Amino acid sequence: MTATIKVEIVSAEQELWSGEGTMVYAPALMGEVGIAPRHSQMLSPLKAGDVRVEKEDGSEEFFYVSGGLMEVQPDMVTILSDTAMRAEDLDESRALEAQRRAEQAMKDNSNEMEFAKARAELAQAAAQLRAIQKLRGKKN
Repeated sequence: MTATIKVEIVSAEQELWSGEGTMVYAPALMGEVGIAPRHSQMLSPLKAGDVRVEKEDGSEEFFYVSGGLMEVQPDMVTILSDTAMRAEDLDESRALEAQRRAEQAMKDNSNEMEFAKARAELAQAAAQLRAIQKLRGKKN
C-alpha cells in the first residue's frame, strides 16, 4: 500500500475537490513544488497555474488555480484560491480571447493601473492555456 496525503482544493465559491493523493504538484511563487505524504509543514503563496494530484491508482486530477495559498501539514494539503476549476472545465476559446484582449489593452493603455491589470489578466489567461495544454497532453 502506498502512502497517501489528504488533499482539499477550495475556491471562494465552493470546495472543488477532496480526496487522497500520493503526490501533489502546485505553482508556488518560487516555482512548482511537489508535496509527498509526511511532508514538513509549509505555507506558501501560489501563482496562477495548474495543480496536479497523483492518485494511488496511478490516475491524476488536474485543476487550474488563479493564485492563492497552499497549507501543507504532514497528513494534509489545503489549497485555497479565489478561482479554482477542474482543468477539463476550462474553455480554451475564452482563454485565448482573454489573452488577446489583455495583450491589446497593454498596447493601448499608458495608464499604469490599466497596464498592471491587463498584465495580470494576461498571466491568468496564459496559465489557463498551459493547464489546458497539459491536460490535452495527458489524454493523448
